[in-house]
Amino acid sequence: MQARYPNADVDLVPVFEELLNVAQHYHITTGKHLNIYGDIGELYGAIMYGIKLHKDYAKGSDGRLGNDFVEVKTITPFKNTQSVTVRLDRHFSKLLVVKVDECFEVSDLLVERSKLPKVGGKALRIDWDDLVQVE
Repeated sequence: MQARYPNADVDLVPVFEELLNVAQHYHITTGKHLNIYGDIGELYGAIMYGIKLHKDYAKGSDGRLGNDFVEVKTITPFKNTQSVTVRLDRHFSKLLVVKVDECFEVSDLLVERSKLPKVGGKALRIDWDDLVQVE
């Protein structure tokens, strides 16, 4: 477990794996998806990067990694596009995008906010492939 999740709080790993398995099993059984992918993405960030998650519904960011505030966005397996929308009026210095694909495999990109494209307005919509370019 330590090799696969080097920064993990080992107590969270079984919870993460079970949530992912439940989501997959529910989808196979019903053809529908549970509304838990945001939680899966945040747990993944806590496990893979050691992000200390804020309380539920905290304003500004989802957690903290050292001195950095991290916003976590999750691309779900049922999403038609491989993009996320990020509110730019939130207080974060890193963006973690977690992708759960149609086979329920999980991958991620951690990007510095300063490397994100500059846009006018309060939101940035960015594709996974574009994030790979700025990572």
